[in-house]
Amino acid sequence: MNAQPIETAQTAEATAPQHGAEITVPLNRLKASPRNARKTPHAPATLEALAASINAKGVLQPPVVEIERDGEGAPTGAYLVTIGEGRRQALRLLAKRKQVKRTHPVRVIVDADNDAHEISLDENVTREAMHPADQFEAFRRLAEERGYGPEEIAARFGVSAHVVRQRLRLGAVAPDLIGAYRGGGVTLDQLMAFAVSEDHERQRQVFEQIGPHTPAYAIRRAMTEAKVQVGDRRVRFVGVEVYAEQGGAVLRDPFTEDGGGWLEDVVLLDRLVADKLTGLAEEVRAQEGWKWAEAHVDFPYGLGLGRAYPEAVARSEEDVAAVAALSEEYDRLVSETDAAEMLPPEVDARLEEIDKALQAFGPDFAYRPDNLARAGVIVTLGHDGVARFERGLVRLEDALPEPEETAQPDDEGGGEVEDNAPVGDGEGAEPGADEGLAPLSEKLVLDLTAHRTAGLRDALAADANMALVVVVHAFALQVFYPPYDQPTVLQVRLGVMGLERYAPGVGEGPAGRRIAERGEAWAARLPNAARDLWSALAAMPPSDLLDLLAHCASLAVNALRDPHDRRPGAWGHADTLATAMGLDMTTTWTATATSYFGRASKARVLEAVTEGVGQSDADRIAGMEKADMAEAAETLIAGKGWLPPLLRTAAVEAAPDAAEAPPEDDAYPFAAE
Repeated sequence: MNAQPIETAQTAEATAPQHGAEITVPLNRLKASPRNARKTPHAPATLEALAASINAKGVLQPPVVEIERDGEGAPTGAYLVTIGEGRRQALRLLAKRKQVKRTHPVRVIVDADNDAHEISLDENVTREAMHPADQFEAFRRLAEERGYGPEEIAARFGVSAHVVRQRLRLGAVAPDLIGAYRGGGVTLDQLMAFAVSEDHERQRQVFEQIGPHTPAYAIRRAMTEAKVQVGDRRVRFVGVEVYAEQGGAVLRDPFTEDGGGWLEDVVLLDRLVADKLTGLAEEVRAQEGWKWAEAHVDFPYGLGLGRAYPEAVARSEEDVAAVAALSEEYDRLVSETDAAEMLPPEVDARLEEIDKALQAFGPDFAYRPDNLARAGVIVTLGHDGVARFERGLVRLEDALPEPEETAQPDDEGGGEVEDNAPVGDGEGAEPGADEGLAPLSEKLVLDLTAHRTAGLRDALAADANMALVVVVHAFALQVFYPPYDQPTVLQVRLGVMGLERYAPGVGEGPAGRRIAERGEAWAARLPNAARDLWSALAAMPPSDLLDLLAHCASLAVNALRDPHDRRPGAWGHADTLATAMGLDMTTTWTATATSYFGRASKARVLEAVTEGVGQSDADRIAGMEKADMAEAAETLIAGKGWLPPLLRTAAVEAAPDAAEAPPEDDAYPFAAE
């Protein structure tokens, strides 16, 4: 009764494939080998790539298998995959997706002599991966010779189309640089920086100029120095789409996550910017009725323009009462429904009615018609890529006062000379009594007015309130009125200077916006003509005068540490002033990759992270490239309130003497005397 099973086992053994045989086995008869040396599972991306390759081209290398046997040593009809487990799993993935059948025939090679574990180890150890440069060039050949696009290549090799575009760009780098990469003279990061542009001649020029340790960001900057980044304010203002519609070429960087790039036609970009600014200038001139309008990328500070300011709109008592009642009702409705997630329909409708009614009264401040007729507007491009409108600017020829009429003698020449007749030119002896009312000599005029000046000085020193008015008057004239219209006896000059050329965008930061809003509020309160300023200030309470004095004086503060203008005493006084006022720069400035980390050395970036977060975080980013380190530092420091030494305010007890120079800082070697 036992003869038949023995004959079956012997028959099965006799018909089993021999060593080296190439056979076809159904996929569902292939199993993982417990003797496979690779224990770490294949990465999902690797299996996806294998599956895509098999789906496009079939199994290029037959897996090596051994015969599975039962406990008695008889073949079970299944096979254990010794070499090619990844291919087996990729086939199973295709079967799961119903792209092949579970019984899909697989060509395999039987190994019945070698140790399965050893040959599995040998297959993974004694092989060398293709050099990346070979892969880049091979992808390029597929694109050029076979006509495959990035999507087709991606589908055939199981990678993303973006990865294919990166490899195609690297494969298109100048052959000299590819050879240097193969030989170890160029790193992959450096090669990617060269690949930003497809200009081989420019690649060779930069390659000849750099050293072996030149960072990738420096190479990328050199490759694109004649181009404009997409983040430039001009590009944000015009828009990449508009630029491209006009035929402008955009150079994209496939190696950045945001897909940033550069605009290559700078002339076209500047023309589009100028055209758009000019269009905005003409539009605002036509709508608002200005005499003239101009467009400039940056504000032309050297033109010596004066300024006319809007004035409060005169309203009847009935209109004033109506505006006040509507505003009060609006505030009451908003306060009553503040906690509600959604406004009741009737409240929402009423708020809209009130808003329209208030808008019908017009603005609270407006320019007088005569100012519109002599003033203009300049449109500039802000640091954030948004147009800025400077209204009420007055040219010199439109603002010169009318010449004062001088008294003329009567026709007979016997009329009396007015008291304000011009002083005589002579410096000789004073005229005698028989000369009549002749002009006073210059010497006498100087003598008399010197005595009057002494009297004014003495009287002003005894009247602190009047001295406050005089100083504020002199300051306000220089801040709010043109330089040719300065009716004041006080010889006090404010060194008001712009900060935009030192730190672009500073006027759009928190402090800059507060200063601008403060100035606009004062400009609305002050009279339009300089000759009326004195009476307006004389009527102000001392508290308002002090506020205006503080605003004007603040604009003359200069704490710049300019290596070409060494003022150690002033720098020390800036520290003293900051301490006295408790200046907190965290409300004005934040450390970001743009504002600090991308512009400081790696050592300074690591120093900042160590101080703001800790040494462990600094160590973690120490090996990063400069650009990556700057972004990582920005993320780590966010919300920590960290400031660089130049922006810190010392404690009151540590305030330096205003007359002493600040301590030397090795980061700013010019800052100490």
